Amino acid sequence: MDAIRNDLPWLTRVVVLFGGQNAEHAVSVSSAATVVRGLDRSRYTVTPIRITPHGRWSVGHDIPAHLVDEISLHFMTPEPELSSAHFFEAMKVLRAADVVVPVLHGPATRHSIVQSILEYVRVPYVGCGVLAATVAMDRGLTKSVMSEVVAVTDGVTLEDGERLSAADQRRLGLPLFVKPARGGSGFGVSRVLDAGALPEAVAAARRFDRRVLVEAAVPGREVNVGVLEMPDGRLLAAPPLEVRVTGGRGYRRALTEHVVPADLDAATTARVQGRAIQVFRTLGGAGLLRVDFFLGADGELTLNEVKAAPRLTAMSQFPRMWEAAGLPYGEMLDLLIRTARRRSARPSPVAP
Repeated sequence: MDAIRNDLPWLTRVVVLFGGQNAEHAVSVSSAATVVRGLDRSRYTVTPIRITPHGRWSVGHDIPAHLVDEISLHFMTPEPELSSAHFFEAMKVLRAADVVVPVLHGPATRHSIVQSILEYVRVPYVGCGVLAATVAMDRGLTKSVMSEVVAVTDGVTLEDGERLSAADQRRLGLPLFVKPARGGSGFGVSRVLDAGALPEAVAAARRFDRRVLVEAAVPGREVNVGVLEMPDGRLLAAPPLEVRVTGGRGYRRALTEHVVPADLDAATTARVQGRAIQVFRTLGGAGLLRVDFFLGADGELTLNEVKAAPRLTAMSQFPRMWEAAGLPYGEMLDLLIRTARRRSARPSPVAP
C-alpha cells in the first residue's frame, strides 16, 4: 500500500495509530477499537496502524464500523514479516493522511517518540505535542513543572539503584504510594502501609521503569477533569468525575466507582475546572488532557496526575465526562480531529 486510498475525495483520511512495545499494548488496542468503531464512515476513511509488541508497524485495512472490536482489530493489523519494509510502508501511509489519531499508552510510545515521528512526516495529529507529552509522561517531572501553579503531592523520585532515605521516609510518613515514574496506568503501582514492604514495592515499580516515584498519601476525594481544546483555540472543561473506592483489600484489589458529574457545589466545580484549564495552559497542552486532583476537606486542590493520552474506551473517564456534558463519543472525535487540523493550519512564528 503506497498511500491511503480514498476514492471519495470529500472524506477525511484518518489513521488510527495504536499498540506499542509495553505492558499497555492491550489497553491501547481496547481504546483504539472504540475509536475506529466510533469514526463516522460517511465522513472519514479509516486506516489502522498497529505497533506490535515486537516493534513492527502493521498497516491494516478497515471493515464496517459495527464489526470492529479488539479481536477484529488484531486481524485487521496482522504481524508483519521480519523486515524493515513494514516501517517504511507505515511512513508512506502516515504522510498521505489528513490527520493521525494516536491511541498509544505506556512510556515507550506515549511520550515524544511518536509525536516526533508525526512532526517529521508533517501530518496533523490529535493531542499534545513533543514537549507537553514528554513532561506529562513523567509523573515526577510533571509535578516539578506544575508546582508553581498548583499544590502537588509530596514525593521523591528514585533514580536507578537509589533507595528512599530514612529522612525522606520520616517526612513522607505512611501510607506511601510507589509508582513507576513514567507510566500511564496502574501497572507497578503499590500502596505501602508498612515500611518493611517498601523495598518490594520499589522493585515492583522498577519492572516497568528504572525511575520510581514515592509519594505521600493525600487525604481527600479523587476528582478528575477532562479538558478539550476547541478548533478556535478555546479550552472547555467537562463536568468533574469522582473516583470512589468501594471495597477490596489492598490498592491493587480495591474496587472503584466513577461518579459523573461529581457531587460538588457549583463554586467548587468551577474552581476545579478552572484549575484544570490552568494546568493545560501551563503544560502547553493540545487537543485533550485529563487532570486528576485530590480535593481536601478544606477545599484545597492537590494535583495527582496529568494524562496527556487518556484512555478512550466508551467506559473510560474522559469520554464519560464529556457524555455527561452532552457531547456524544462520535462528536467528541469530530472535535478532536477538527482541532488537530486547524492547529496545523495556523501559521508558525517566523524568526526575523
